[in-house]
Amino acid sequence: MNSCEESIKAMYKSFDPDAAGNLCATYLFDITGSAGGKWSLNVKDRKCELINGEVNNPSVTISISDQDWAAIQNGSLNSQMAFMMGKLRVSGDMSLAMKLQSMFPGPN
Repeated sequence: MNSCEESIKAMYKSFDPDAAGNLCATYLFDITGSAGGKWSLNVKDRKCELINGEVNNPSVTISISDQDWAAIQNGSLNSQMAFMMGKLRVSGDMSLAMKLQSMFPGPN
């Protein structure tokens, strides 16, 4: 992946409506650093909307540096290990964060 934005867009494109089911939630990705930014994914009615920027009252916020985000995306850092090491922070509904991998399995 060339940038955080490209990886968020790839994630959005990999959305699996069957895995989302009847979930209604908004995910805010707050990626710090020069290559970072803020993006939101709104999941509702088996659809996903990508929003450039942040939203009010997200269901869950995922905060991480651009370098650690890139490491997770290229497979050199496991997201659960990043969380345990304090590199990836989650605020809001932790159970929603746990559903991310199944809803956004990534490009095959």
